[in-house]
Amino acid sequence: MEIPLDLARTLAAVVDAGTFEAAAADLSITPSAVSQRVKQLEQRLGRVLVVRAKPVRATEAGEPIVRLARQLALLERDALAAFGGDSEASDRPAVVPLAVNADSLATWFLPALAGVERRHPVVFDLHRDDQDFTAGLLESGTVMGAVTSRAEPVAGCLVRPLGVMRYTAVATPDYVARWGVGADGAALARAPRVDLDRRDDLQAQYLHARAIDAAGSPRHFVPASNDFAAAVKLGLGWGLLPGFQSDAELADGSLVALGGPPIDVPLYWQQWNLGSPLLDAVAEALAVEAAQRL
Repeated sequence: MEIPLDLARTLAAVVDAGTFEAAAADLSITPSAVSQRVKQLEQRLGRVLVVRAKPVRATEAGEPIVRLARQLALLERDALAAFGGDSEASDRPAVVPLAVNADSLATWFLPALAGVERRHPVVFDLHRDDQDFTAGLLESGTVMGAVTSRAEPVAGCLVRPLGVMRYTAVATPDYVARWGVGADGAALARAPRVDLDRRDDLQAQYLHARAIDAAGSPRHFVPASNDFAAAVKLGLGWGLLPGFQSDAELADGSLVALGGPPIDVPLYWQQWNLGSPLLDAVAEALAVEAAQRL
């Protein structure tokens, strides 16, 4: 069985655009033609490939086809850049979707991408998720590379270690005095904490490491890394911060460490195994930046 590449590209366009109409505009064809191409591909493969909702999303069977189309688009762009036969196509910025955890995005990740953008025609489509879940975006074909806590390579991907992000539990002196968390570790079970979102388990890990039940701990949810740090520094709750976001405040006394063990989160870079010069340039820039900062 062969997969017609023009039909695979159409499927990816629909998933990327979110609707058949938007994909039609991107492809400069009619919505009816887009629908016919997707139906033709589904009939050829004998599977339903998209969930026809708003936005359209790939089914489990459609995800490998979307991934194939995106991989081909990247390789085609690299080939045109190397060949130099179509300057307009080779100079057009490549769209590179990447997944990254919130704390890396807020601290060391963007400077590396800025260096790549200065050397290559590229635009980045960043997807933020917990480091324990970013690998899933690689598996689905949503992204080409990901910062992840997963050391085992995703099928069809390369993996390289980046370093370790160390988190320390901190709070303001006023918060410590109000809740008594400095003198009595068990008070942390009653004291409000700050979590990034409902999948953020770093604070729970810290409590478990101190033999404290995390189930009843009141939680503030602040779903952005810089705002999370700001919430802790304003005394809204206690939380775990990486050194990038807490060293200066610990030094000047505006934050205090709560004791107990730090939480170390190993980070890895995973990317499609394509031999793409552009994707390799991204990986190298991230590895250099991570070596300096983690």
